[in-house]
Amino acid sequence: MEAAAKEAPPTITFNHYRSGVYEGQFVFGGSELLWLGIDPQTRMHLKRILFDKGMKESLFDLPALHANFAALSSAAWSGETVTLPNGTRYNRYLAFPGTVDGREATGQLWAMRGEPPIMDVVTVAGTVVAFVMPGRISSEMLILEGHESVTPFTKYADPVLSKAEYGIRPLGNEAVRTRDGVDLATEVFLPAGGRPGQRFPAIVVRTCYGKARDLHRCTHWVNRGYAFVIQDVRGRSDSDGELVPFYHEREDARDLFDWIAAQEWSDGNIGMWGASYLGYTTTAAATTGHPNLKTAISEVNVGSPFYYDTVRRGGAVCSWPLLCWTLGQSVSNRTDFDVFGGKTVDPEKVVRMRPLLDIPTQAIGKRSGPWDMWAEHYQYDEFWRHCDNGAHAHDLKVPMLILSGWHDGDALGVQETWRFLTEHDVPGRRIIIGPWPHGLNAFRDCMDLAYGDNAIDYDFDTRTIRWFDRYLKGVANGEDEKPRATYYLGGEGANEWRTSDDWNPAEAQLVELYLDSDGGANSMHGNGRLVTTPTPGDRFDTYVYDPSNVASGDGQFTPSVLNPQQSRQDYLVYETGVLKQNVAVAGNLSARFFAASSAVDTDFFVTVSDVDEKGVARKVSTNGIRAEFRNWPAVPSALLTPGSVEAYELYLHFAGHVFEAGHKIRVDICSADYMTFFPNTNTGVDPFTDPEPVVATQRVHHGADWPSCVRLPVLYGEVA
Repeated sequence: MEAAAKEAPPTITFNHYRSGVYEGQFVFGGSELLWLGIDPQTRMHLKRILFDKGMKESLFDLPALHANFAALSSAAWSGETVTLPNGTRYNRYLAFPGTVDGREATGQLWAMRGEPPIMDVVTVAGTVVAFVMPGRISSEMLILEGHESVTPFTKYADPVLSKAEYGIRPLGNEAVRTRDGVDLATEVFLPAGGRPGQRFPAIVVRTCYGKARDLHRCTHWVNRGYAFVIQDVRGRSDSDGELVPFYHEREDARDLFDWIAAQEWSDGNIGMWGASYLGYTTTAAATTGHPNLKTAISEVNVGSPFYYDTVRRGGAVCSWPLLCWTLGQSVSNRTDFDVFGGKTVDPEKVVRMRPLLDIPTQAIGKRSGPWDMWAEHYQYDEFWRHCDNGAHAHDLKVPMLILSGWHDGDALGVQETWRFLTEHDVPGRRIIIGPWPHGLNAFRDCMDLAYGDNAIDYDFDTRTIRWFDRYLKGVANGEDEKPRATYYLGGEGANEWRTSDDWNPAEAQLVELYLDSDGGANSMHGNGRLVTTPTPGDRFDTYVYDPSNVASGDGQFTPSVLNPQQSRQDYLVYETGVLKQNVAVAGNLSARFFAASSAVDTDFFVTVSDVDEKGVARKVSTNGIRAEFRNWPAVPSALLTPGSVEAYELYLHFAGHVFEAGHKIRVDICSADYMTFFPNTNTGVDPFTDPEPVVATQRVHHGADWPSCVRLPVLYGEVA
């Protein structure tokens, strides 16, 4: 008797789109995942192959999707919530009415909850027809052919949006020489299929991570009629020279713009995009005042390195946020992302290595040029001024789109950029802030803080295209008429996107909450209070700061639980009474406080947290300052007179947060945040020389004579 033939599993083909541009097809459901790609230049289909033999990088985890395809397809997509066998939860969210095979149909988008990466699902009448991956630079979709109109793909149907009608013609690598004779590796991609002699506006990216890393995320601009130019900064990947972070980015960008403007394919209009360190290169380029640069988009940008972000925040020396990047760049001329991500080095051990100057040698077995350079320039000098975007901001005149998130580790850099855009009244400036960490538009949940399903912005991708269309092609699409500020307000009764004519929001009222106590504000079990009117007289709280015995935070702006730190005696803790109504805060928070120390130098850190009904405190906003630089930039450096009361002004990172009724607002002050900053030794000696630490007694004054307070930009609600 012949054995029955084994029936092959059914297969289904999905079209693959990147930022609305067709990239080929994937065949799911069989024993193997197949890929039918296209030739980038001709847009013609290639041979169908196994995806792992030629598949380009994708936001999708394609093997995981292929393995889970049956479970996703067979799930009962009905009701308001669907939970898969692996525990992944989806909420019914957006509906997309359209047509399928000439008939009216409605696509139902299901919003994925939980840890990223986010992969939303679209169904029609309970059948899966699309998978959607939002992202910071580009978004990707896998759509069952013919179902495009019932998915977020409709966002790309704007009649004034540049059409994806070109192929991609690579010109290969060019060595663009700088004014001081250094050749920088530069790759150019032009639209294919245009008119003979057609000229194009250019979008520029300058990267320290290697050109190949960003190619797959950025070349979709070429399909829409832009030349794309990507360059390795000096000393990285294929570029010559030595990496001196921040120092050469302004002049090197100017030289690149000169080169682009002289090319026969250039129409003379240049835009620039960048995120993180690439955001710094973008902002630095914008301060050149180059006549061919017409606009820039800067996302989660690193700020100026001495005082605002990255190397020295408030003058204090950053620890792991700085070290992870520096060590990752110092292994070779190619970024070691395993070091960068703390996979092959232990962050907790690295930040405790001494002396500071020798940490790279101990951690990666070699010295680091950037680390040695920063150690050589402990005080603010011409080196730091050259890297200071604010010092050159008077030449910034082009419209800029700034994007960030409440939990972005470089939020302080973003705030700096917005500050000088505002101070110089740069026309066309715009800011968008979502409920995200550094990876924008890819989170609905941050730790145990859940935002709304609308935390993913399906216009994020098209907005970037429209911005370049408006300022590089002159398309009248209304981007220059939109509100200056768009932000997400998270919390009970909110979880909504709001707009304002300015940032801070014009409608926010600055509310001062004053420190108060009976002299025993030590720890969250003390008697520290926040009041709306300062108590008469001079009161103070005291704590002992021992640099060898400090609390360790997470080094992030995420809503981490702070109770372990706030239980310590070297934390001064002040809080309101139980809130009787929701209090919404949106904008830049700040603090003014008066303090004395027994030491000649020390650090102070201020953190605002939200305390729920169970007493759990979660971080909302924070920052720190080194006493020596308390009056920077007016007074670059001034050690303390022990025992003398000094004033401190401290900008905290921005927030869009609702303190719910029944909760409390809490403020703590301490002198160390180990995973973010190296502890100040209290000696006034250059910390890179590893001086022996000194224990300091800190005194924080409050009351009407010394009205220490935090300032909150309150949208609505009252603090009793």
